[in-house]
Amino acid sequence: MNVNIETSWKEHLNDEFEKPYFFDLINFVKSEYKTQKCYPPGKQIFSAFDRCAFNDVKVVIIGQDPYHGPGQANGLCFSVADGIPHPPSLINIFKEIEADLGTPYPKSGNLERWADQGVLLLNATLTVRAHIAGSHQKRGWEQFTDAVIKTISEKQEKVVFLLWGGFAKKKGKQVDTTKHRVLTTGHPSPLSANRGYWFGNKHFSQTNSLLKAMGQSPIEW
Repeated sequence: MNVNIETSWKEHLNDEFEKPYFFDLINFVKSEYKTQKCYPPGKQIFSAFDRCAFNDVKVVIIGQDPYHGPGQANGLCFSVADGIPHPPSLINIFKEIEADLGTPYPKSGNLERWADQGVLLLNATLTVRAHIAGSHQKRGWEQFTDAVIKTISEKQEKVVFLLWGGFAKKKGKQVDTTKHRVLTTGHPSPLSANRGYWFGNKHFSQTNSLLKAMGQSPIEW
C-alpha cells in the first residue's frame, strides 16, 4: 500500500503497510473522514513521522489518541496548533518544564519545535472522531504503533523513551531496555498530576543528561 509518510519511515515500515489489518484500518479511516468530522486534518495524520525522520529519533513520547476538539490536533501527541488554547495536560507539561529547567512558559502549544530536534511525538491511535475520545481505538492503529516502537527499539541505539501514565507504560513493553533508556512517571492530566504523580518528575533535565551522556545533543524544551 502506498502510504504518504516520510521516506525513511517507509523503508522500515513497508512490511507493516502490506498487512491485512493495515488495509482494513486505512479503509476505516477513509470512511470516517468522508462521513464524519475527524481529527487531525488528513494531511497531518502522519505528522509525527514527517517532522522527525527515522534516523533522527532521539526521544520518544507516547500519547493515547489525538485531541478531539476543533483545531486542536496537529498529528503530534500533546501538541496543539499555533493560537489554540493549551489543553490541561499540555499546561502541566509546560509547568513541569518551567520548574525543572527554568524555561519560561511558552505562548504556543505547538510542539513541532521538539519534533524538529528528534522527539517523536507518537499517539497510540493516530485519528479520532470529533468530540468522541477513543473513537478510533481498537481499529488497528495500536498494532501499527506497537510495530513503530518495536522497530525503533530493534534498529536504533540509545533512544530515550518517556512513558507517562499506565497506557504509555504498557506500550513501552516493546522497548529493549538494554539498548535504550526508559523514564516513567504519571500522566500529566489533572487527575494524575493533582494526585502527585506528575510534578517533580524532572524528565526533561533527566532526558538531556542521558542524551549528553550518550554523546547526543540535548533538546531545547
